[in-house]
Amino acid sequence: MTEKNAARLDWEQRIGLPSDQPLTGTADLPAPAGLRSEDGTGHVLLDWQPVEGALGYLVHRADTVDGPYEPLDHRGGDVLAVPEPPYADSLVEPGQGYWYKVASWTDAGAGPLTAEPVRGCPRAPGTRPPAVTVTVHASSAPVPLPPVWNRMIGAEHLSMLVWDEPGPGGADVAQEYADALGIVRDELGVRTVRAHGTFLPECVSVREDGSFDFSGTDEVYDRFLATGLKPVVELSFMPAELALDPEYTIFEYKGIASVPRSWERWSELCRALTVHLRERYGADEVATWEFEVWNEANLEVFWNGTQAQYHLLYETAVRAVKSVDPRIRVGGPGSAAAKWVGPLLEHCREHDVPIDFVSTHTYGNAPLDFRPQTRSFAEATGLPEPEILWTEWGVTPTHFHRVSDSVFSAPFVLRGMKSALASTDALAYWVATDHFEELGRPPKLFHGGFGLLTVGNLRKPRFWALRMLSQLEGGRIPAAVSGDGAEALVESLATRTDDASSVDVLCWNGTLDQTKIDGAASLNRNARVEVNGLAPGASYAVTVRRVDEKHSNIKAVWDAMNGGHSDWPNERQWDELRAADELFEECGGTVTADGDGSLSLTVDLPMPGIRALRLVRS
Repeated sequence: MTEKNAARLDWEQRIGLPSDQPLTGTADLPAPAGLRSEDGTGHVLLDWQPVEGALGYLVHRADTVDGPYEPLDHRGGDVLAVPEPPYADSLVEPGQGYWYKVASWTDAGAGPLTAEPVRGCPRAPGTRPPAVTVTVHASSAPVPLPPVWNRMIGAEHLSMLVWDEPGPGGADVAQEYADALGIVRDELGVRTVRAHGTFLPECVSVREDGSFDFSGTDEVYDRFLATGLKPVVELSFMPAELALDPEYTIFEYKGIASVPRSWERWSELCRALTVHLRERYGADEVATWEFEVWNEANLEVFWNGTQAQYHLLYETAVRAVKSVDPRIRVGGPGSAAAKWVGPLLEHCREHDVPIDFVSTHTYGNAPLDFRPQTRSFAEATGLPEPEILWTEWGVTPTHFHRVSDSVFSAPFVLRGMKSALASTDALAYWVATDHFEELGRPPKLFHGGFGLLTVGNLRKPRFWALRMLSQLEGGRIPAAVSGDGAEALVESLATRTDDASSVDVLCWNGTLDQTKIDGAASLNRNARVEVNGLAPGASYAVTVRRVDEKHSNIKAVWDAMNGGHSDWPNERQWDELRAADELFEECGGTVTADGDGSLSLTVDLPMPGIRALRLVRS
């Protein structure tokens, strides 16, 4: 076995192992009331009444009324609990009956199941896709659309910005990495970037007298800040000179995931970095950055200490940073699978430790709702409520997974972002670009990389989903879906400008069920979009943008061009791919509002698929 394969096997065997037994979380909550099911084409839709204090809900299913009831695994998430109803179970066979119960979810896990199960039996598809209706109320006053999707994005360690060696496919890694950051800045509106490795050897070293040399940090940050973006300073990994076990490493670049030998030296490092950054880039500028303490310490591969030792790591770091400038925002735990948030807040409450934001991660699912915990902390302490930053989020936690290049991931992105609008302050997609080397560099152009952009900066369907979200003009107005799979498969967002001269309607069709990566005919829908509250008799020019298997899907272009014959494009193929690298857009003609100020349009909505309609008054 090669060293690279051995490292990957080690990762896969250890990635799910906790670094410590979790502390006791909040008390169990009652099961949701009002559980009901609705038989749909290709799915069973479940709905229930929310429970105060719940972070989410875990759906259970059985083949018989007597059980056993097992958590419903949609095959892509490290957290199976969903933040809110409704939920569409598409991991089903038409005509087969299933029984369902639901439990409330807290940081202690699932509570008791609903006492009475409900039954669902999915319908087989007919000759035509079922219809849904998207109703938009354009007369409503627009309200701000919280930009949770572009406050922050993830990226590989920032020292890649100063690489001077050929990269995958002969790429100039440093230039393409910088260009990728520019693309997400300009086309998605991204403002900050979170990356591992602030204390990697190329960024910081320890001099013979024990002082810290940040000249490597200067080179990296000078290059990064030239992009016009701000860093989220992740305080990781441990310098070898400070580590209790310098051989305890992670990833190809050997980040040291060890507890420090000396907590005093860890404090000195965090304080020295803060002083240095302020001196070089200005105190007022650094005061606008976030500092996050470590990454996924609740996993064995990222931390060889206990949860209590992580709390000490956090407390030591935040006190060091705040001693230099109390304006700098610091938070954690940066945990995997939405763990350890409650215990960190409890530690901060008990020991009067500053915490400006809580941060955690999840994949393959919409993020949970941590507002009950942050509000409880604020009420107990009298302090401002910490922000909620999901500093990693994506369609899969698995390296080299084909879902990352797929159209399936595009409506998934919109589902997660819409869910997060009310419950989070940032949902940072992980990551911007396929220039990424945690378990090895990209072996070919489409290799299932985490990036929104390929090597060479071609835009994947997931990128276009965020681009369409960023293209919404004006403020949010009410939009609701009714029909087969409404608000669980098919969802929508709508906006309008203040003068009502332009209305945008974004609708999508997707499922969490990753057995449907290649689509499912039973889940295809036709959508009737009804817009009310327009000027009676006014005409509107319609523009339609599409993402599906045949539109805005750069991998399909490559597959048709290449036929699996080569891993990387030649010069002619690069030219053709770049020419095809665009969001499909077409004229939808002109429509006229009736005497009541209403109009309607019909669009096909395959699963997976996205449609964006823009109506501009003529």
